[in-house]
Amino acid sequence: MPPVGSRIGILTSGGDCAGLNAVIRAAVFRAVHTYGWEVVGLRQGTLGLLKRPVDTMHLDVNMFSGSILRESGTILGTTNTGDPFAFPMPDGSKKDRSAEVIEGYRQLGLAGLIVIGGDGSFRIMDKLAKQGNIPLVGVPKTIDNDVGRTENSIGFITAVNVATEALDRLQPTAASHNRVMILEVMGRDAGHIALVSGIAGGADIILMPEIPWKLEALAGKIKRLRDEEGRNFALVVVAEGVKTPEGRSVTQADVAGKVRYGGIGHYLGDRLADAAKAETRVTVLGHVQRGGSPATTDRVLGSAFGVAAVDLLAAGKHGRMVTWQNRHVVDVPIEDTISGPGGVNVEGDLVRTARGLGICLGDQ
Repeated sequence: MPPVGSRIGILTSGGDCAGLNAVIRAAVFRAVHTYGWEVVGLRQGTLGLLKRPVDTMHLDVNMFSGSILRESGTILGTTNTGDPFAFPMPDGSKKDRSAEVIEGYRQLGLAGLIVIGGDGSFRIMDKLAKQGNIPLVGVPKTIDNDVGRTENSIGFITAVNVATEALDRLQPTAASHNRVMILEVMGRDAGHIALVSGIAGGADIILMPEIPWKLEALAGKIKRLRDEEGRNFALVVVAEGVKTPEGRSVTQADVAGKVRYGGIGHYLGDRLADAAKAETRVTVLGHVQRGGSPATTDRVLGSAFGVAAVDLLAAGKHGRMVTWQNRHVVDVPIEDTISGPGGVNVEGDLVRTARGLGICLGDQ
């Protein structure tokens, strides 16, 4: 265990989400009160370690006496660009700046580092840790819930709550106007948000990247709602990473030219209107799923993960990620979380539940 008076670092990396500040708060409380350590926050993820002097924030328990636990986002800032192994330079070239990141860590005199991130962040940080012999512990966060070996990641439940509330609000207007309401949610290549919010929000159709779909199956479901149940509306949830029946991803390029998922909802709305002879409307939730006050689960899970991460550093267990399994916090090798499956288990209980409820998943 690092001695009393040691300094540890903590950073957030990748996309923001609700519950990150709960992790930071818990880690600071545990480190200061239990072990007598100093905690240094690294701003903007690995970008802060590239700056000279290194961009840091001193973290003290007095900072967390107010509303930080209730706030979304991250007080440290974060980044999902600038891979230090292929860092984009002004001339358009890519440069390996990993040694600079490691040197930034060394300049701070840290005894260990806690990284709150997703699978992409862990892949980079695990490589850096091995190259620089950095004692590293990971905390899983992503609204997509696609980090392997954990049942829940920080931010997922809050995002699901936002999507479920959207369905709650869409249902009355759908019924009032005889419409098919399509809700496009985030999730990258995983359908966890779509599946869980769809079940909770009473969706009639849920489309996920893990299950190919056919337009005639969706149209048939809407027709049965009309003919057999006398229903004049339908609710559809579609994950942003769902491909077309031909296997094509629907994407958009931003002003910087970076291609991102987006548009499958409108693609579906246009085709379903004709196939099902229905009036359709599309709502794209986008980044509202990342914001808002963290759900209770994300606050509690974040607190448990923050304490456990500090305890791992104290025990000298490095290269590990804290994880939630069977209502317990355990730890697994970070390598396992990078390579492990992160998508929806198509044979799992929630898919079985959806089918048991009569929800159409697009394949039949």
